[in-house]
Amino acid sequence: MPDAVAPDGSEIYFLVGDARRASLVEVRLPAGHTSRPVRHRTVEEIWYFLSGEGRVWRQPPDAPATVEQVVPGTVLTIPTGWAFQFQAAAGGELRFLCYTSPPWPGDEEAEPVSGGGLRAASLGTARRRRSKAPSSP
Repeated sequence: MPDAVAPDGSEIYFLVGDARRASLVEVRLPAGHTSRPVRHRTVEEIWYFLSGEGRVWRQPPDAPATVEQVVPGTVLTIPTGWAFQFQAAAGGELRFLCYTSPPWPGDEEAEPVSGGGLRAASLGTARRRRSKAPSSP
């Protein structure tokens, strides 16, 4: 069972949350699922893909969007203010490490964006965290 469900609908597993300037979680998205498109208000993230295959849609403010194929070993950044959405291929769960700086401040950090660059989100409603564990995206 995940420690939390992110505002985009992905499963979050806490790894490091006691650092003052950053946090680290593992993100999981079930095979064939698509996250909800969101934008972060104040944090920047670095994603390192561990397993699975998929796609990531990213759009900077006032610039064209890009869609990137991701496989184990791919590294992407999600700069502050960029809209993004991700999708796991049908063949397996998509898993990646997510380094967030500053540390994840809470669910209000992610604001929904209309549309997105991938198909409609296929995840349920976000759940609140089970406990007072370290923050996550």
